[in-house]
Amino acid sequence: MPTVWPVPILSILLALLLLCGATTDLRQRIISNRLNLTIALTAPLYWWATGVSLWPGVGIQIGVALLVFALFTGLFAMGMMGGGDVKLLGALALWLPWKDMLVLLVVMSLAGGLITLATVIHHRVTQRAGQPEVPYGVAIALAGLWVLGERYLNPFT
Repeated sequence: MPTVWPVPILSILLALLLLCGATTDLRQRIISNRLNLTIALTAPLYWWATGVSLWPGVGIQIGVALLVFALFTGLFAMGMMGGGDVKLLGALALWLPWKDMLVLLVVMSLAGGLITLATVIHHRVTQRAGQPEVPYGVAIALAGLWVLGERYLNPFT
């Protein structure tokens, strides 16, 4: 049986961690390993609070996280994504049911496209040398906040 009171507290914690990750990625183009580790290590508390069964529930969460991490590691290997972004997505996948993770990936892609466009325009307008570095952690955080907010703000879920 799920324990109800910690769920909003843990959701707020995750939201704050996502905001922290977005801020550091925007300012420094880095997402801390400590932040990603904190997100990953607090996922079991969320599983407990929401009543996720040990089997198959936790197994599915870990499987989805490994799949997400593997897919995005491929993008990292092709130079299309930063390592911190990949670790953040893998850590978030530990928290979210697979359907929510699909929503996150769609929202992340849309937000990421807009952020990439804005970054490229800013890079060209300011006439900076080299390739622009896209703070994709911002898109990941926005998508994570979207999925978290959907649970509380949408009466149809």
